[in-house]
Amino acid sequence: MVGERSTEPHAEEVGRTSVDATELEAARQAYARRAWEDARTGFEAAGARGQLEVDDLERLATASYLSGHDRSSADAWAAAYRVRLDAGEADGAVLCAFWLAFGLITHGEMAEGGGWLARAQHLVEERALDGPCTGYLRVPRALGCLERGDHREAFDEFDTAGTIARQFGDRDLAAFSMLGRGQALCCLGRTDEGVAHFDEVMVAITSGEVSPVVSGIVYCAVIDECQQAFDVSRAREWTGALSRWCDEQPGLVPFRGQCLVHRAQILQLRGAWNEAHDEARLARERLADPPHPAIGMAHYQLGELQRLRGDLDEAEQSYRRAQETGRSPHPGLALILLARGDVDAAAAAIDTAVAGSIDAVARTRLLPGYVEIMIAAGRIDDARRAAGELVDLAGASPTAYLRAIAAQASGAVAVGDGRAREALAVLRAALEAWSELEVPYEAARCRVLLATACTHLGDSTTAGLELAAARRSFAQLGAHLDLRTTDWREAADSVPEQHGGESLTARELQILRRVARGATNAEIAEDLFVSVKTVERHLSNVLRKLDVPNRAAATAVALEQGLLSPTW
Repeated sequence: MVGERSTEPHAEEVGRTSVDATELEAARQAYARRAWEDARTGFEAAGARGQLEVDDLERLATASYLSGHDRSSADAWAAAYRVRLDAGEADGAVLCAFWLAFGLITHGEMAEGGGWLARAQHLVEERALDGPCTGYLRVPRALGCLERGDHREAFDEFDTAGTIARQFGDRDLAAFSMLGRGQALCCLGRTDEGVAHFDEVMVAITSGEVSPVVSGIVYCAVIDECQQAFDVSRAREWTGALSRWCDEQPGLVPFRGQCLVHRAQILQLRGAWNEAHDEARLARERLADPPHPAIGMAHYQLGELQRLRGDLDEAEQSYRRAQETGRSPHPGLALILLARGDVDAAAAAIDTAVAGSIDAVARTRLLPGYVEIMIAAGRIDDARRAAGELVDLAGASPTAYLRAIAAQASGAVAVGDGRAREALAVLRAALEAWSELEVPYEAARCRVLLATACTHLGDSTTAGLELAAARRSFAQLGAHLDLRTTDWREAADSVPEQHGGESLTARELQILRRVARGATNAEIAEDLFVSVKTVERHLSNVLRKLDVPNRAAATAVALEQGLLSPTW
């Protein structure tokens, strides 16, 4: 009929529909092979033409999140929520709201994320829902309990979520439940049970039973728990698995929490400092925009690598940025002060940091540096007490890493206190542990202490072998600062001597020998990389122990008693 519009599609419309369908199918295929960026762009192009089904909207939300496009992810989840709700699919709408809230909270938008969780909870109550969505909403409540210290209640919430997961066969929810129960058990002091839960959930992750987003969450959380427990072996194993998992997914932006920093920490321990430095810089960049709560950790980790490589000015800036973004700059910053010779400032800084720390994990990270600084400052009693605390902490959480830290600290105190023979056994145990853990830098530092102890005992042959091995490791690592401070003459100069009364410490003997050469306090301070005040304090101890009134008399007694080595 004239004027009647044909209902048959035009040829060009048929062609366009076919092309659009092909593009949408390509996006779905990209999603299936986990090419997240390709999937995101394909779904967004189809969405611009209004062609996305609700399942495609959810795929777009996931692909956007995994490719680092948080706003696009949030918008897609919100759109999917509305479609589900309008279609009467309340359970699906609650899940959309949950994942939207998760992304917002991870992104740091706490208020908006909390609002979506509240909306989801109201929907559950209004519709009297009892599906798997109710288990997911228990997860943020359980996490809140963990943060408040209600560990028993947190376990119960996660356990109930697990019951719901089993009822409905929801593997993602089951993974959340297993992870959360493990975290709660660790907080309750039932570490072995907690670790067993972590191992079990990681089996589900590595076997591919869990969705990519949940897999990434679990990887990061388990690695973080291993780091907090100083379980270096497990942290290294799961970090390697995480790296392989990330490499298998084109366009994946690695998860943006502490796990980015932990990857750099594991590489540092392994001795891959250049790679660790690159990872720390990448973590800092990704966590900075927008600011993530873990950005302070990234600044600090970068500072650690810069300090170890001898870039002290850059390291100081990184530590200061760490403090500005919520992470204590110590012990790293205090150790920089020590390296620059300002022992008094280093001691004051680490004193303040330790005094303000009550958390066992934080103290464990501070105390090794505290021991080192206290020995340099001549405060052996303080160093001994700190080493004893490390021994107690290692006893409460018996990982090989903690045992090595405690043994090395105890050995360092024994060396500084003139108890070389006693030091040998604990330092050998520490070296064995570092070697088994494959931590080359700490092993090399342990060898320096062994070299000093052997020199104290007159065993120059073994001392030379240990020091040479240490220096080879330092050179391979790029530990330039350690190379500058571990030449043989310094090791040979550090022999403590007994003179009828108290023995001189290694540092006191170093200062006495330089006094005998005619060096001023300022020259000694520059030579030994310490402050003039520190030299004055050590010299005062020397005069008291030798029972002499001045420098000239101290030199005379030193000559008389044979305290000056042939190379003094």
